[in-house]
Amino acid sequence: MRIVVCDDHTLFVEGIKAILRNQPSLEIVGEARDGRQAVELVKEFRPDVLLMDVSMPDMNGFDATRRVHEFDSSVKVLILTMHDEEELVARCLEAGASGYILKDAPASQLLYAIETVQKGEKYLSPVVLKKVVSGYVKNSQRPKTSYDRLSDREREVLKLLAEGLSVKEIAVRLNLSVKTVDVHKYNLMRKIDVHDRAELIKYAIQKKLIAV
Repeated sequence: MRIVVCDDHTLFVEGIKAILRNQPSLEIVGEARDGRQAVELVKEFRPDVLLMDVSMPDMNGFDATRRVHEFDSSVKVLILTMHDEEELVARCLEAGASGYILKDAPASQLLYAIETVQKGEKYLSPVVLKKVVSGYVKNSQRPKTSYDRLSDREREVLKLLAEGLSVKEIAVRLNLSVKTVDVHKYNLMRKIDVHDRAELIKYAIQKKLIAV
């Protein structure tokens, strides 16, 4: 497996070389000190994997990743950095990186990551994966449906109407006035865009609010 290493810290590169030197199936064919140089080395040597830092002079890691991915998507880029911010991880993956691993990872994890991305699979180190998943759960917002726009009381009235109760029966069940239930009925039917009880029942079945 042919590898290019890109990092602007010489001592770190020497450490990576020491780790990979003991692996007979791996060969370092080039060393770069910034993203622009990494792109040129990839064009020259066509490696299988590019190990690359993010924060570097001249051209950063995700811009370099994008350029590499544009002219040869078969080269697998494995980001190797100290930064674990969700936004940075996302930018690198969007640019075409196949993996993201932190510099404090053990050597065995790095070797596994290299093997994983070379096979065409994605790899995120455990710490990064945990952050990405947590951030997604926290920040992701699915589009609101018509049911999401209903108030809790409107959802109650909708379910009872779909079950066949009359407005008067619902008023007794929920301890509300008939007029109040009528208002809730009007509002919920407008929000979910149904015009009679048959459509309302069909809607409730589709939303799994009632069993057939």
